[in-house]
Amino acid sequence: MSGPRGLDLERLRAHLGSGELAATMFAGGRSNLTYAVSDGTERWVLRRPPLGHVLPTAHDMSREHKVLDALSAAGFPAPRPVLICTDPDVIGAPFYLMEYVDGTIYRDVEALEALGAAAMRELTLSLVDTLADLHALDPAEIGLADFGRPEGFNERQVRRWKKQLDASRSREVPGVEELHARLAVRIPDGAGAVVHGDFRLDNVLIGPGLEIRAVLDWEMSTLGDPLSDLALMLVYAGRPLLTKDGEPRTPISVPGHPSLEEMSERYAKRSGRDVSDLHWYVAFAAFKLAVILEGVHYRYVQGQTVGAGFDTVGAMVAPLVAQGHESLDAALEGN
Repeated sequence: MSGPRGLDLERLRAHLGSGELAATMFAGGRSNLTYAVSDGTERWVLRRPPLGHVLPTAHDMSREHKVLDALSAAGFPAPRPVLICTDPDVIGAPFYLMEYVDGTIYRDVEALEALGAAAMRELTLSLVDTLADLHALDPAEIGLADFGRPEGFNERQVRRWKKQLDASRSREVPGVEELHARLAVRIPDGAGAVVHGDFRLDNVLIGPGLEIRAVLDWEMSTLGDPLSDLALMLVYAGRPLLTKDGEPRTPISVPGHPSLEEMSERYAKRSGRDVSDLHWYVAFAAFKLAVILEGVHYRYVQGQTVGAGFDTVGAMVAPLVAQGHESLDAALEGN
């Protein structure tokens, strides 16, 4: 019984006490590894950390399991966890199993264009509403009061992602040190909420009626500033995706996609939060995403990645650093 790289199916079968297992790796992941697992009758999804170079505090399977358990019980569209295993000797790393949710993940521009303008608009606004609904949950009421420390969240994030950058260096990235230094000045305070940490369209499973069936990839979730999630979603909407002919296109360029301003206004109306000044948050979101992708690039050059598409990740970092500077420049011009 063989399995995809990073998953020992024989040892997993022994741990579960099941019959023969089959597994495939999900495409598109750039951090934790995700597999569909079946015993021929039931299907699950297994998550485990990446191969090698696991940064401190990152890729914590127990935290992912905890937040999924709380959110799914509260009625939020998150997959229900089934099992957690913290013993790395079982398959070579800690892991957890969760329910398999049917749905579509939209990862390329052609698939979005095929929806049509009206459906593209409906889906994007539904994504915004889902984020606002996440931030409306009371952490204490759903059992996540100890899931993080909202006080000083933004300050800790600026420090944390600088440390992540320093731990993933394989080359010089022009402007990234200067961007960090600028972000460390006048860091805003923020209200506390459950934040996803990587909220974007291709981290949700969509049903045939365009309903959001499940929000995925909770590895960076914590209690923190909800505007950090909003800003990152906006940055992702403006980031180019490759089309089948190799030409980069942004999701926001797809007919029907709401503008970034309309997305912000929709979030403000549903959440009741003030979103009048997002410059710092957008700059930080660009910095954070640049660091994440630099970490993926580091694993790629070290030969520790699994799957296709990693050879293009490194080229995505510099434009994000530039975007961060541009957002901070715009804030200065507005004062």
